[in-house]
Amino acid sequence: MKKRFSHIVVLFALLLTAASCSNYQKLLKSNDVQKKYEAAVKYYEKGDYYRAGELLDAVTPLLTGTEQAEDALFYQASANYELGNYLLSETYFRNFYTTYPRSEKAEKAMFMQVKSLYNESPNYEQDQASTLTAMEGVQEFIQRYPQSEYVAEANQILDNLSRKLDQKAFDSAKLYYKIHRYKAAVVALTNFMREYPSSPFAEEAAYLKIESQYEYAKQSVADKQEDRYYEVVEFYQNFVDQYPESEFTRTAGQVYDNALAELERIKSEKKNQANS
Repeated sequence: MKKRFSHIVVLFALLLTAASCSNYQKLLKSNDVQKKYEAAVKYYEKGDYYRAGELLDAVTPLLTGTEQAEDALFYQASANYELGNYLLSETYFRNFYTTYPRSEKAEKAMFMQVKSLYNESPNYEQDQASTLTAMEGVQEFIQRYPQSEYVAEANQILDNLSRKLDQKAFDSAKLYYKIHRYKAAVVALTNFMREYPSSPFAEEAAYLKIESQYEYAKQSVADKQEDRYYEVVEFYQNFVDQYPESEFTRTAGQVYDNALAELERIKSEKKNQANS
């Protein structure tokens, strides 16, 4: 009896689903704009963003100039955001706050456009043009709505985007070290530290600069080595002053000691040459 009842329940659910699909298909084909819009709002409120989005895509352009046009565009943008269609949601939210700048939803629309841009920003290894666009959008939002309830989240988004740029720039500089182009590594790491002084990667960059300079000095011709080892000493002293508790202090100290030993060797060789 229970088994039969469960079969009936399943069958009933299937019939409801079929009826729902049938009604939805009829709505899509319908020319009743008002009915389509009302159904889209109901689908949206139930969390069925796919059906809501399809209906809104169909009716929103037809509602232009009506009292429902504003809400329809906001729903359309929001449905696409929920579906992960960030390129579309960014466009629709931007259209919203430029078309309805005095709307009570304009502030949220601009913030959601920022979130759409943020979600479009790729992994740090890829081209970061869209990350820069997203950062500009965040800064514009904060300037326009400095007291907004969304400012804290906007600042967090800005920090996350900045970190992507930091990581990409650091990895680009570090690459020279990895491929043993030590002179270029020193230049690139120095530029990175100058451009991103508060980066979470600045400490490691300062350490790698010491190592790169040491390796560069080792590879140099004899008459250039002394000056270049002295630069290792200088880089190390700057490093320990700035990062006295660094996790790299021990290995940096070993490089420093090696540089001092090389300077002693050069000094000894010069002395022997003078006495010969």
